[in-house]
Amino acid sequence: MSGKKAAPAVIIIFLMFLLITVLYLFAGATVGGVPLWSLHQRLYYIPVGYAAYLFGRRGGIVAVVVACAIVVLHSWLPVGESAVLGFDTWLEVGSLIAVGAILGTMRDTEQTKNADLKRMSLQLEGAYKKLEDRAIQLINIQDYTQSILRSITSAVLTVGPDGSVATANAAAERMLGVSEFEMVPKPIGSLFRSDGGLGGDVAKVLAGRLPLAMRETTIQTVGGRMLHVQASTSCMRDVDGDNLGAVITLEDVSDVKALTDQLIRADRLAALGQLTAGVAHEVRNPLGVIRASVQLLEDAHGDAARIKEIAGVIKQEIDRLNRVIKALLDFGRPSTPTLVRTDLRETIAHIVSFASRFALQSGVRIVQKVPEDLPAVSGDPDQLEQVFLNLVTNAVQAMGDIGGIITIEARSDEYFVEVSVADTGPGIDPADLAKIFDPFFTKRADGTGLGLTVVHRIIEDHDGQVEVESGPGGTVFTIRLHVASTD
Repeated sequence: MSGKKAAPAVIIIFLMFLLITVLYLFAGATVGGVPLWSLHQRLYYIPVGYAAYLFGRRGGIVAVVVACAIVVLHSWLPVGESAVLGFDTWLEVGSLIAVGAILGTMRDTEQTKNADLKRMSLQLEGAYKKLEDRAIQLINIQDYTQSILRSITSAVLTVGPDGSVATANAAAERMLGVSEFEMVPKPIGSLFRSDGGLGGDVAKVLAGRLPLAMRETTIQTVGGRMLHVQASTSCMRDVDGDNLGAVITLEDVSDVKALTDQLIRADRLAALGQLTAGVAHEVRNPLGVIRASVQLLEDAHGDAARIKEIAGVIKQEIDRLNRVIKALLDFGRPSTPTLVRTDLRETIAHIVSFASRFALQSGVRIVQKVPEDLPAVSGDPDQLEQVFLNLVTNAVQAMGDIGGIITIEARSDEYFVEVSVADTGPGIDPADLAKIFDPFFTKRADGTGLGLTVVHRIIEDHDGQVEVESGPGGTVFTIRLHVASTD
């Protein structure tokens, strides 16, 4: 109880004690043979109980002390015909103490419970406020996320662990021509006439065989619309890492594909013009030499030695024409690769075994760094062998007679295998670096200029990548191929 509220209560208790004490000390009469003071002393229970109720155990004890002191003093200092200090008096004192202690304890217990309830109520109120704020925050985050999904131009769909559609954004509705209400909870495959392999990607991700699947493919909607899309399927997990389903993102790249096809056609036309010029140059020179040799042959006048020499030149130029035509046929009529699980360790080992023979003649040593656990790739073994043989041959020829080291190194991650072929030659002129994959571009007098062009075409047919870095310390060609599926 606060000080302002306690003061009136103390005054009331004091007045009660004063009134009862006056009656108790100065009541000498008797009623029916019972002295009034023995009745009046019972009235002390009132201020004792009141004090215990208001102030708890401490207040009750103080009131009991005051009441007992008055009762004991009255018995020691008899007034009128009051009784002497005896058993009844001590019984009365004990009763007052018991009443004050019990009522005070009950009051303290009640106050403690009330304080606990109040504290718990405040805690619950605070928890409710935090929960309310968190709920508002989650609603705002949900609204913000929905705004993002509505705003992005890519189609975003989520599917549950069973492969049924859970949500779809506005872009997905526009792209597929189906409302979200009609999509949910249908299987993802029912949204397409042809899914371009998307259903297989979703199944692999949901089964845990792939954390992420990406592909560029052509799909056909249920309405018959053909779309070229960049599709991405990734696993969706909760905070504990449990699988909730998958997220599918579809980006319509039909316009980009059409523009790319136009650029490819234009590039092919330009390459065809360059190829025609290269063929004309490569064929004209041998033909000129052959024509001149024939004229010399006419003037030989039967000189056997002269005729033999000229015939040798003619055969040499015919062989040169044959090499050009063969390389041109290899480039112009590429065979479609037969993609199978290919162990690059065997391919590289075979190339090193074969190429080391002529490499040692030029003082070149071949070193291979291929890990034993290198995963298999999806490729055509014969074509990939041709790729690495061309790269090793070019590296040997680039170092000429000065010798050096060719290092074939392989490494891998979850999706790709990379194989690099590095030499310690003089490097490629920066001005020529952008043209090394062009048909008929060569710096060697006896070269056709089609070796690296064939390498580039084969790797493209494998949906891989080929990169080159060169400097004064040598050249590095890097081939990147897809890891073979475990299916």
